[in-house]
Amino acid sequence: MLDCTFCRIIAHEMEGELVYEDDEVVAFHDINPQAPVHVLIVPRKHIASLNDLAPEDVHLIGKMVLVAKKVAEQMGITADGYRLIWNTGENAGQWIYHVHIHLLGGRRMTWPPG
Repeated sequence: MLDCTFCRIIAHEMEGELVYEDDEVVAFHDINPQAPVHVLIVPRKHIASLNDLAPEDVHLIGKMVLVAKKVAEQMGITADGYRLIWNTGENAGQWIYHVHIHLLGGRRMTWPPG
C-alpha cells in the first residue's frame, strides 16, 4: 500500500527508529510517544484494522503479542509492567489504518486510559 505510512516504514522507504524486525513483524518507536517507552508492533502484511482480520491471521496476531513481550524485555520494562493497546476505528483513536499494537511503559499507567 503506497499511501500507508507503516507500509513505507516496513519497506524502508520512510524513516522509522526500528527496534525489532523479522520476516513477519516490525517494531519501531512511535514518533509521538505517550510514555517513556512507546513502541509500535506492526505486521508486514497490510491489514487495515482488527475488523479486517481473517482466520488465517491468528498466527500473525499471536506473533505480534510475543514480539511485544520481547521488545518489553529488550526495553527493560517487564519487571515494572507495561500496557498493550489496540485501537480500532476512528472513535478509538486509530489514525493509521494498518493494524498495530502500542507498547507503553516506563511510567505508572492510569485507568481509565482515556
